[in-house]
Amino acid sequence: MALDEYNRKRDFAATPEPGGKPKVGRKRGASHALQYCIQKHDATRLHYDFRLELDGTLKSWAVPKGPSLDPKSRRLAVHVEDHPLEYATFEGTIPAGHYGAGEVIVWDRGIWQPEGDPQEGYRKGKLKFSLEGEKLSGTWNLVRTKMDGGKEQWFLIKSNDTSARPEQEYDVVKEQPDSVLSDRTLIPRKRGKAKLEVDAKPVKTPQARTRKKTTKTTLSGAKAAPLPDSLKPQLATLMESVPDGDWRYEVKFDGYRVMARIDSGKVQLFTRNGHDWTAKMPQQAEALASLGLDSAWLDGEVVVPNEEGTPDFQALQNAFEVGRSGSIVYYLFDMPYLNGMDLRDVPLEERRAALGQLLDQNDSDLLRFSADFTEHPESVLESACQMNLEGLIGKRAGSTYVSRRSNSWVKIKCKNRQEFIIVGYTDPKGARSGFGALLLGLHDDQGNLMYAGKVGTGFNQATLTSLHTKLKGLEVPKSPLAKAPPAADVRGAHWLKPELMCEVAYAEMTRQGVVRHSVFHGLRSDKPAKAITHEKPAAAPSKAGAGKKSERGASKPAGQIKISNPDRVIDKSIGATKMELARFYAEVAPWALPYIKQRPLALVRAPEGIEGELFFQKHIEKLSIPHVTQLDTALYPKHAALMTIDTVEALVSAAQMGTIELHTWNAVAPVLDHPDRFVLDLDPDPALPWKRMIEATQLTQTLLDEIGLKSFLKTSGGKGLHIMVPLEPVHSWSEVKAFSQAIAQYMAKLLPQHFSAVSGPKNRVGRIFIDYLRNSQGASTVAAYSVRAREGLGVSVPIHRDELADLKGANLWTIRNLIPRLEEQGADDPWAGINETEQTITDEMREQLGMK
Repeated sequence: MALDEYNRKRDFAATPEPGGKPKVGRKRGASHALQYCIQKHDATRLHYDFRLELDGTLKSWAVPKGPSLDPKSRRLAVHVEDHPLEYATFEGTIPAGHYGAGEVIVWDRGIWQPEGDPQEGYRKGKLKFSLEGEKLSGTWNLVRTKMDGGKEQWFLIKSNDTSARPEQEYDVVKEQPDSVLSDRTLIPRKRGKAKLEVDAKPVKTPQARTRKKTTKTTLSGAKAAPLPDSLKPQLATLMESVPDGDWRYEVKFDGYRVMARIDSGKVQLFTRNGHDWTAKMPQQAEALASLGLDSAWLDGEVVVPNEEGTPDFQALQNAFEVGRSGSIVYYLFDMPYLNGMDLRDVPLEERRAALGQLLDQNDSDLLRFSADFTEHPESVLESACQMNLEGLIGKRAGSTYVSRRSNSWVKIKCKNRQEFIIVGYTDPKGARSGFGALLLGLHDDQGNLMYAGKVGTGFNQATLTSLHTKLKGLEVPKSPLAKAPPAADVRGAHWLKPELMCEVAYAEMTRQGVVRHSVFHGLRSDKPAKAITHEKPAAAPSKAGAGKKSERGASKPAGQIKISNPDRVIDKSIGATKMELARFYAEVAPWALPYIKQRPLALVRAPEGIEGELFFQKHIEKLSIPHVTQLDTALYPKHAALMTIDTVEALVSAAQMGTIELHTWNAVAPVLDHPDRFVLDLDPDPALPWKRMIEATQLTQTLLDEIGLKSFLKTSGGKGLHIMVPLEPVHSWSEVKAFSQAIAQYMAKLLPQHFSAVSGPKNRVGRIFIDYLRNSQGASTVAAYSVRAREGLGVSVPIHRDELADLKGANLWTIRNLIPRLEEQGADDPWAGINETEQTITDEMREQLGMK
């Protein structure tokens, strides 16, 4: 009953919002603390949705102005329908024409602690509670008012405590506008009726703005300041389309981001993560030195152009691998510091004008200015996509330079877009009228009309009404498709004569010819329906996959491994197939194999997908897997033979046999009696704010530093983080396990409100369990670059220590977005040297931990 109104208002076939049922028995003292979240929601008007977990759902209030840290500011909070607990992590776009249409991000989340009985307080309209979140903390109040209105009116009020601040001194919603879960930033829509004028004729190729040579550039906002030792680049927020407002657009390069630091003429080149790559690009450093600057920070991207002048990422990687920097071009697009002056508060146009003037004096072909474009951005984007460029980078006119991801720089990527035949439609659900989604079709090479998916977004109310009238006039009793589509996709469908065509943008098309993440762009009548087939770009680069060479160039071909049931969906939440997983493991093999070779492992298999039964397999005898090898039983007597994966063929074969996860021992054959590392698995109460995980990891690594042990990090691919401590293989398993347990107990004793050294969900409520139990012989930990059998198919990924503070979660990287990160990092491996680290556990270390 609690979620009836929520479910009634939504069409879950079209909206990405989660469906859900109340979670019975979710109270304090259960498996986790009570969670809260605040979602920033750009719907009819921008507002903040405040949600508290209570009685198995999220009690929800819409707060128009968002929370205030000022006790004098009483913020109106309109009580709305309960939401499912799954909504606490929802981010995305609610499509036009649906209830709450607009962008949603998670602005804050964490745990809440009610004072007194929360059910009674909620019933009486007076809740007092404390928050521990990413952004909010301290004591708060929700008080129901007697104001008239269609919905209950409450006030959200901050109590006067140490976390309170006057609003004129600090406005938290303005100072911290971004998501706490991702890199998303909302750019609120303009609410007026301004007409967007688009050029009638798109340009064939982007024409760069001609730079005017000037003798003097005025830099308003420049400040005298010492040269910063380090400077992080400004990052762009991904947008679905060109935003409103005054923006400057540049090409989105397919290369490596590089920051150049010049101090007394000496040049250093740094990656996005702050690693020094000067030695990799000596000619570019020499060209920068020839500019004659005393001091500077310059921002840009290095690329290698192909014969058509388009950036070629494979060629860039090859240039680094063979040490030929002469083919690398450094495109410069910003200058946050110059000759003793900090330019970060200087408006964008002035900074770039000064940079352009500086590069006018450059004689090297290795340095170029990244020009912006004068044409309408929609036209430039279309031309960029036709040229096989990645897309555009937009920068808000007048904006300053900030060392973080911001909403003043945006990236707009090229999308697939083509015509489809409308073969049917579904009924609307919730508050929507007209129809739910259009069913799409395309002709195959033999002329058969095949199912191509559906589109349920991109409609406004007028379109829903007018298009529905056209659809009803074309209804026929049976499907016009040559082959029956999946029943779940077309349940209750109204079939049509295949005469009406529409244009649809989409992210990708599956191997079955079904579009994903589609958006309706309008009807088309300029082509006959029989001519509509899948448009395939000429000379499109093939995707890396099973049986193909990885772009990293280090892996062997994956043989001719046949993937049975390649179209089987293994994760319904994202529509990922068995073939997609196999391809991922083929692509990631060059990075994964160095950390799993010759390590005994266990497999987590999901033959029917992650929603089916999972099998934990330690030995090969129960299921023969080609290319997966067995170790000599003499290495682990009285046990069945252990298995290892040492080749890309074995990795792909494991995926073919339904493997999702790989778990490895903390030892390498043949020395299985002595571990070569131990792991501390930081396993949090799921409701805890992520910043608690970051703090816990930093504290634990600091302890390891103090006792003299070097450590490395990786995400778990789920909720937690793993701290890996390499060792010389000289200790026994019992020694290593006792030592890792002592670390967990030391941290739990030092900060009992934050850490637990005792396993079990009830022992980590509101805390983080430091799991040392994986350090026994025969125990295992999920391997680096292993996929996790969880919704979204997250991946366990090694990270640099200096990335930790900016990390937004442990499941950020998935089978669909990890490979670009790995390609971008190149040789900058976060775990470089982990297998060569020489360290042992000493008596002094044991003494520092209080071990007897």
